[in-house]
Amino acid sequence: MTRRSVYNLPFRRRREQKTDYRKRRAYVVSGAARMVARPTNKNIFVQIVEATSAGDKVLASAYSKELTRNYGWKGGCGNLPAAYLTGFLAGSRSLSKGVSEAILDIGLRRASRGSRVFAALKGGIDAGLKVPHSEEMLPEEARIRGNHIATYAKLLSSTPEKGKKTFVKYSKHDLKPEDLPDHFNEVKEKIAKKFSK
Repeated sequence: MTRRSVYNLPFRRRREQKTDYRKRRAYVVSGAARMVARPTNKNIFVQIVEATSAGDKVLASAYSKELTRNYGWKGGCGNLPAAYLTGFLAGSRSLSKGVSEAILDIGLRRASRGSRVFAALKGGIDAGLKVPHSEEMLPEEARIRGNHIATYAKLLSSTPEKGKKTFVKYSKHDLKPEDLPDHFNEVKEKIAKKFSK
């Protein structure tokens, strides 16, 4: 009688690279709300989620496209400043609904210092959300405001054709990339003003 190999097939969501079940179990056992941050190439969304026996319940959420629709954001929706503002918006919404503490859930992503996920975390913290974190993982304030984008735009000013190709969306919205840090502050103030009432 021949022996056959025995395969341990991982759960479907693990095979699809959607869920790390060990991390998920730790989150659920902790009983705390999760700040779920998920960036894509062009956008980022942040949700404050609570695990219940019936499934996950979303308590508050924010999507980077909302910045353009509701707050006049003219920059890209997938960059570091947009990630921060999305986290700030989600944090403000969660506080208005009585959720003041959460733990960060980055899914299957690797934790890399200064990434968009941690920019969103910084936004939530600045909104007043209490999230355990290490300060060294957060991006610098200058990068959060978009100073690196403005500096790069100034570098490209010597070659206007390359600058136009790189910052097409900015020119469509009548925003000079060099003015991004000031524009960032304006949008942040709008969000803060809406939730300060």
